[in-house]
Amino acid sequence: MTLLILLCAHAQKVDAVFLHIVPNKSQFFEYESVSFYCEEPSHGDVLYKMKEEVEQCSKTSKKTTVTTTGSKCTIHPLYASDSGEYWCGTAGGKRSNIINITVTAGSVILESPAVPVMEGEAVTLRCRNKTSLSNIAADFYKNGVHNRSSSSGSLTIQGVLKSDEGLYKCKIAGAGESPESWLSVSAPCFTVTRRGATVLLLHLGSLSLFY
Repeated sequence: MTLLILLCAHAQKVDAVFLHIVPNKSQFFEYESVSFYCEEPSHGDVLYKMKEEVEQCSKTSKKTTVTTTGSKCTIHPLYASDSGEYWCGTAGGKRSNIINITVTAGSVILESPAVPVMEGEAVTLRCRNKTSLSNIAADFYKNGVHNRSSSSGSLTIQGVLKSDEGLYKCKIAGAGESPESWLSVSAPCFTVTRRGATVLLLHLGSLSLFY
């Protein structure tokens, strides 16, 4: 007989609250736009925290709409004051994952995923210059230490590992450097087998289903 345990970092509870971001990046230039989508049955409000104060996205002077699948908050244009933590909150006290964004008035940003990437996947970090549409050579840094130079302005990590987590930034000669952003890596799904009674455990965050 076999015991099969399935654990998946990206599995989701059916009644949980999740926040998505489009485009999926953690740094923005001022005057760009971003949309947050709250995936929750009762249409939770998108909230954000800046300088220890929590506000509803709809209380800003920005555009907020509600869709049939949850709340959508589109901020356009972005300003440096929009930097901070964003999440979904509901009247029942449910709270989603947190997404951090940084909006800069500077000339360089690092485009890296705002949500965790799964171990084993490929992830690409791009260094962008506000005044140029073409790829420009850049230096990449992890936790303050020079990591790699790239003539194309991008850094691709094939088969990302937990050890690749850290604070990343980039520099473009003559243009400046980006703010730092945390690259988060989550564990993949995996299975463990053991002799004994046949049991299937599906672990969904804090929800476990037995078959």
